[in-house]
Amino acid sequence: MIETTHLTKRYGPTTAVDDLTFEVRPGLVTGFLGPNGAGKSTTMRLILGLDAPTSGSARVGGRRYTDLPAPMRHVGALLDARAVYGGRTAYQHLLCLARSNGIPRSRVSEVLGLAGLEAAADRQVGGFSLGMSQRLGIAAALLGDPAVLMFDEPVNGLDPEGIVWIRSLIRDLAAEGRTVLVSSHLMSEMALTADHLIIIGRGRLIADTGVDAFLRAHTEQSVLVRTERGAELAALLVEAGASVRTGTEGALVVSGMDSAAVGLVAAGRSIPLIELTPQRTSLEEAFMSLTRDSAEFSSARTEELV
Repeated sequence: MIETTHLTKRYGPTTAVDDLTFEVRPGLVTGFLGPNGAGKSTTMRLILGLDAPTSGSARVGGRRYTDLPAPMRHVGALLDARAVYGGRTAYQHLLCLARSNGIPRSRVSEVLGLAGLEAAADRQVGGFSLGMSQRLGIAAALLGDPAVLMFDEPVNGLDPEGIVWIRSLIRDLAAEGRTVLVSSHLMSEMALTADHLIIIGRGRLIADTGVDAFLRAHTEQSVLVRTERGAELAALLVEAGASVRTGTEGALVVSGMDSAAVGLVAAGRSIPLIELTPQRTSLEEAFMSLTRDSAEFSSARTEELV
């Protein structure tokens, strides 16, 4: 398990991480979300001992990362796919990491295969595309077969096949009982991948909750209804306790009543329905609404949309 306790990091007058306390539990994909400048990357660097906290602590399995004797056997991480020496081949890069952590040479070939890089094993990594670099970084994270994995924007540069691959890989790793923390700006991917969400803004914790609970708490559920007898149905729905507004092309947008109840009201007066569709705000819309006041940069058009 990853644990942060009152974790704080200041750079001069700037507080990048502010009294942050959360747990990342095994067996789940935990999405680590926040606007640009929220402190996500700094928090991950603090967990990995790359930066020292001003106060508070970060632990992996109850220990500081810097106290782990062979850290890659416990924690695998991808923070910056380009942070490699370009003069080495992919195989040489992974072999150096393996030797530094007492990992068998045979594991290098295994993770190259897992990442789909067998054909590129003898190519210098300085010539890799961003997508190939991402795959190499993921291979490095898997090298020690660790129980804890941390990925910062893992789909950057990946083509559609690569995105499907990393999505499936992350889900499979969590299903094996591993602890998986994924930072991403792509809400569509988080909606498909994450089980739990930790959301921060300006370095502080905003939400620590399951995806379904977050959507229930921060989204408006409604029903889109189309009928040629809209005015009549709207009056009946309001009488039954629903809220009704007119949407595009004369459709009714009904809140406070599910689609089954709307259908029963319409059937009671023999009102034919052309469309009866449950609507739900997306994870992206809910996230933008929640973090609007925590965004470091926000365009006027984006503010109108949320």
